[in-house]
Amino acid sequence: MKINTFEDMYLAELQELASAERQLGDSLGPMAEAVSHAELKNVLIDQQERTQEQQRRLLSILRVHGIESTPHTDQAMQALVKETRKMLNILKGDDLRDAGLIASIQRLKHYEIAAYGTVATLAAQLGFDDDVELLEESLDEEKEVDGLLTRIARREVNLDALASQSG
Repeated sequence: MKINTFEDMYLAELQELASAERQLGDSLGPMAEAVSHAELKNVLIDQQERTQEQQRRLLSILRVHGIESTPHTDQAMQALVKETRKMLNILKGDDLRDAGLIASIQRLKHYEIAAYGTVATLAAQLGFDDDVELLEESLDEEKEVDGLLTRIARREVNLDALASQSG
């Protein structure tokens, strides 16, 4: 896709984000299977469903703008997912793996928060108010899960990982 206009840039960013959501959605199941902490596992399972809904929102926005498919692969998300998989393999012990997984997932979430904030701003500047509403809904969801992961890490998972190394 050639990017010649501000709207073209917006649509390209939407396609990147749709790719990122697809990749994340595909990886959350294996991440949930690797987790030992019950609350964290539930968050990841819920997040997989939420990610699918966010991807549906993005695809519906793209369809409104005449784009039916998003064959592009977001390379930043691809690298972040690859790093998360690597962490799963190198972290030893359930508690340490869960703590490391939260850290990795939060990097993924922060990438999504930045991307949703960007596309929502672009949509607003283009006057695409319906798009803004859907994008901000997803942005709020991403911020919510980031906060939830922080609370789980601080309240339990990181403490368990720290205790397991001295035990």
